[in-house]
Amino acid sequence: MRRLVLKTAIGMMIAGTSICVTQVQAQTGTQGQAPSDWPNRPVTLVVPFPPGGPTDLIARVLAKQLTDQLGQSVVVENKGGANGNIGGQAVAAAKPDGYTALYNTSSLALSPSLYKDMTFDPKKDFIPVSSTAVVPLVLVVNNKLPVNTIAEFVAYARKNPGKLSYASSGNGNITHLGAFLLNQATGIDAVHVPYRGSAPAMTDLVGGQVQYDTNTLNDTMPFIRDKRVKALAVTSAQRSPLLPDVPTVSETVLPGFEMGAWQGIVLPKGTDPKIVEKLNTEILKALKNPAVLKQLEDQGAQPLGSTPAEYKKYLDSEILRFGKIVKDAGITLN
Repeated sequence: MRRLVLKTAIGMMIAGTSICVTQVQAQTGTQGQAPSDWPNRPVTLVVPFPPGGPTDLIARVLAKQLTDQLGQSVVVENKGGANGNIGGQAVAAAKPDGYTALYNTSSLALSPSLYKDMTFDPKKDFIPVSSTAVVPLVLVVNNKLPVNTIAEFVAYARKNPGKLSYASSGNGNITHLGAFLLNQATGIDAVHVPYRGSAPAMTDLVGGQVQYDTNTLNDTMPFIRDKRVKALAVTSAQRSPLLPDVPTVSETVLPGFEMGAWQGIVLPKGTDPKIVEKLNTEILKALKNPAVLKQLEDQGAQPLGSTPAEYKKYLDSEILRFGKIVKDAGITLN
């Protein structure tokens, strides 16, 4: 009788195990492969910045196109704060099932050097999927500053060490480091004035409280169009179609200089490679769509796109690069 009970119990355990395995295989695919129907429900694309900003606007363009391609909603969820770290932490801790992704910016490469107590590791806690776009920075100056070219600006700033001040969208922000690098390379001594976002920074630039800024192009274009500030140079490798008459820093005063607010998409570590591969394919497809390209161009963004391996290599190199820049600038945020 005991043997019969034992055999029955073992049989029930095996049956239960088989059911569990079958359920897991149905969800994740046989032998670790992604389910053929992924995605079969909405995908959340976490933007680690407030709605309406330059990163958010581009993320929403891609989310809409990916929704059309995938046949499932790709929903943008804004989780702003701590230079992108709050949103990054949320995705790092998310279930690696392909239904939560991070729309990251260059802040992902900046944070390891800026913050001493990171709650996640950008190199270990994410799987890079693809780069998406880059928004150049543009050097703009107050209209009353007696310069009209970047060469004149550099010469004027050198003649007035410590007398000029420059704005940024925040201490350690890409707009801060863009100006810092430009100053360092051209021998400019100026005072940094950090703001809480680009809007107050541009307001004070127009008002003359600060004399220059290296802000993102899409944030700055309205001020340039209205001639409230003067655009002297863009920091991308090529000129922007939005400002064809404005030269690059590289072609004028600093050959090889390039800096931009780049963006991409990563998934939590442990996400099935098949999901990574499929999402990468769809992102690259979206970045070739004429309507998407037009919307990116209207915002001053330049499309990128890469393989997961290429994006990982780029992220790793940018973490090293920004580590040196942050160290040279002496910046810490906690």
